[in-house]
Amino acid sequence: MDQVREALDYVLANRYIGAAVIVTLSIVAMMVVDFIICRVLRGLTSRTSSSFDDSFVDHIHQPVRISVLLIGLYLAVHLIELPPRFLGFISAFLKSLAVLIWAVFVVRFSSLLFSYLSLAEKVTVVQPRTRQLFNNLTKVVLFGLGIYFIFIFWNINLSAWLASAGIIGIAVGFAAKDTLANLLGGIAILADAPYKVGDYINLDSGERGEVTHIGLRSTRLLTRDDVEVIIPNAVTAGAKIVNESSGRWEKERIRVQVSVAYGSDVDRLRELLTDIAVQHPWICQEPEPRVRFRTFGNSSLDFELLCWIDEPVLRGRVIDALNSEIYKKLASEGIEIPYPKRDIYIREMPEGKPEGRTDRKSPLS
Repeated sequence: MDQVREALDYVLANRYIGAAVIVTLSIVAMMVVDFIICRVLRGLTSRTSSSFDDSFVDHIHQPVRISVLLIGLYLAVHLIELPPRFLGFISAFLKSLAVLIWAVFVVRFSSLLFSYLSLAEKVTVVQPRTRQLFNNLTKVVLFGLGIYFIFIFWNINLSAWLASAGIIGIAVGFAAKDTLANLLGGIAILADAPYKVGDYINLDSGERGEVTHIGLRSTRLLTRDDVEVIIPNAVTAGAKIVNESSGRWEKERIRVQVSVAYGSDVDRLRELLTDIAVQHPWICQEPEPRVRFRTFGNSSLDFELLCWIDEPVLRGRVIDALNSEIYKKLASEGIEIPYPKRDIYIREMPEGKPEGRTDRKSPLS
């Protein structure tokens, strides 16, 4: 017992040996932590049905191991009693390294957490379309906090930096106001989610297409002509947007105008239009197609065929197919499609000119 006590006293009296012992113990502690995480925790998480806890253990493994080693190095450095200048430098370096390691862990874990929450039915705040927004906000906050703590560790006066940052921010704000407007517009779009990737939208400026990308600066639409339109988010955020893919479902109702002459059999016309819609493979049967008698026109009876399609992208080709089929059916059934006609009545012929004859001068006279 006395020998052990003497050995401990010798170790404590010799700073370098004590520092080596602390580093050795920290390595042993790191191996113990590694064993607990790899064997015990992973064994427990493997029994659960969720993969979230497994991913969490995988992400936290490295930060915990390295942190245990950094703590041992920090204690060992202070035990050696280096000159204040070197001690401050090494301490600040170890603390900054720890901040960077845990910041990376929090970024990865937050991305994992938001992905999990976006798929959870009970969580309505985080959704797949707003997940990227939360990820970006987390990165910005962590970056700011990391810089703040690193400045404190290195004894850097933040007052001058904040004043300079304020002046630079004002200058950049005036110089890049359009970029900032697009950035804020992108954040508003990601938060409010008026549309998502894959939706068909119409803007009040006339653009219509499928949303292929939503960035912080712009939104990209792919038109039916296979042309990509890049719209700044500041324009999109302030525009009137018609989302054809939104609503209770992605289905869209199309309207086909049909006009027939007065005297036509309206019951037969309803039957023909309904049969055409029911037999078409691209027309949804739920809700069922409908025919509406809209109005009495100047020279026609105006009807409208209402039917649903699965996707907005099918609208053009379905209307084309329906118009062709309707025209053929009406022609085969003898139902007249009216067109403008004008009957001219001559009350009397000019005096001295018999009907059906006009006086013409010879070109040689």
